[in-house]
Amino acid sequence: MSTVQTLSSLARAGALAGKRVFIRSDLNVPFDEAGEITEDTRIRASVPAMRMALDAGAAVMVTSHLGRPKEGVLTPADSLEPVAARLSRLLDQPVALLRDWVDGVQVQPGQVVLLENCRCNVGEKKNDPALARKMAALCDVYVNDAFGTAHRAEATTEGIAHYAPVACAGPLLEAELDALGRALLEPRRPLVAIVGGSKVSTKLSILQALAAKVDKLVVGGGIANTFMLAAGLKIGKSLAEPEQLDQARAVIDLMKARGAEVPIPVDVVCAKNFGADAVPAVKEAAEVAEDDMILDIGPRTTVQLAAILAQAGTIVWNGPVGVFEFEAFAGGTQGVARAVADSPAFSIAGGGDTLAAIAKFHIADKMGYISTGGGAFLEFLEGKPLPAVEALKARAAG
Repeated sequence: MSTVQTLSSLARAGALAGKRVFIRSDLNVPFDEAGEITEDTRIRASVPAMRMALDAGAAVMVTSHLGRPKEGVLTPADSLEPVAARLSRLLDQPVALLRDWVDGVQVQPGQVVLLENCRCNVGEKKNDPALARKMAALCDVYVNDAFGTAHRAEATTEGIAHYAPVACAGPLLEAELDALGRALLEPRRPLVAIVGGSKVSTKLSILQALAAKVDKLVVGGGIANTFMLAAGLKIGKSLAEPEQLDQARAVIDLMKARGAEVPIPVDVVCAKNFGADAVPAVKEAAEVAEDDMILDIGPRTTVQLAAILAQAGTIVWNGPVGVFEFEAFAGGTQGVARAVADSPAFSIAGGGDTLAAIAKFHIADKMGYISTGGGAFLEFLEGKPLPAVEALKARAAG
């Protein structure tokens, strides 16, 4: 993190008193049909940056995207109004919501205002330099605290960082980069990656990038089915991508050449249909019938993976290993989750399904770090530069 300026260092230096601080947060939370917030983790995770700036005597303005609005149009469904109300309670002070804010914002030291959905501004998604310059003129200090959008070059995530008088990372972004760097750039070994999901094609570049770095690459879900096919096993009518077999074999071969391994399931949990009422049957991996669907890893495979995770120095986890939403097929993901929780390794997890599994099996307090980013987490795993972070690095380098 020494490569970017941080809000915490500016606060410690007393450099925020009386300053106008513009914070780009990720407040993109889910709502129910009545317009009520159903899960506010992202809002709560964004509060420390606001509190840090307020406590340092700054005048604070915060913005975020919400959903996928049409630029130039603000509908009630796209409004951050419920978020402003939630922030008011969390900060224990009024948080006014301002519309049409690009041309000027009135806010005093000790106050915080929420600037309406930034993706409603024309030019936001295309990273329009004129818009970025206008927003930069609103502040003395720009803070990016939105890791979840760090892989997108937009006006509030990347453009503004080039034009604001000072540009820095907020505490949430700082913590994400520290944790990811610790896991992938300077890992304690063995380094084990768990990559689950339905398709190899959507995570192929991640699998290839990890195959060059990790000591064990655990695959789950439909991805594991494709790897089972690549290993010469029959998978019945399970979800898989036969067209990706060569790519799966290439990953296996790359790992082998490095003395590393992709553990292939030795047993699986099958069913004849897909659904919560499906009847589970545990089978040896070599005995899957033509009309079987593999919906989870089996108990012996789960024990083998748990042993691997117990010996790990670092664990990176993205994706469940089975259809854990159905109780009959949750055993593998639950076993892996518990093994990650019990391992002495430093563990980092990211991605929506992974976070849902962590919540379901109540292991959040046992994880080394839980990433708030989906796409940004995956792109970091791939080794891709994150535009928003690169902009902060460029500013820090002068």
